[in-house]
Amino acid sequence: MTKLSFGAHPHLLGFDQLERLVERTAKAGSDAYPPYNIEQCSEDAFRITLAVAGFGEGDLSITLEDRALVIRGRQSEEAGEKAYLHRGIAARAFQRSFVLADGVDVAGAAMENGLLHIDLMRSAPNKIVQTIPIKRE
Repeated sequence: MTKLSFGAHPHLLGFDQLERLVERTAKAGSDAYPPYNIEQCSEDAFRITLAVAGFGEGDLSITLEDRALVIRGRQSEEAGEKAYLHRGIAARAFQRSFVLADGVDVAGAAMENGLLHIDLMRSAPNKIVQTIPIKRE
């Protein structure tokens, strides 16, 4: 008995990309840094909040790459090394990605008290009824 993949089901035409999307999401790192929350603000609005203590706006970049929201952080090296007696605040570079569905767009981003907020909005799909003419061949 052969295994039928999700994208190969005969009633799901054109969904092969969904299977690749699930694979890409599964391959994304499971690193827990930086910690984040995802809130549903309304039926069509979401907010991703990352705890980025010690990072300034210039140390962070947010890009949208092929429906993947990618947040990168890299702190600039300070002039002269400090001698720490204890260093508990992480200063390592990070990359965190989230795959966005079609119709979900980034509405904006803001920093507040060491938290990076990224707002997302889902646009309403156009509901179009289309009649397809039948041609003679």
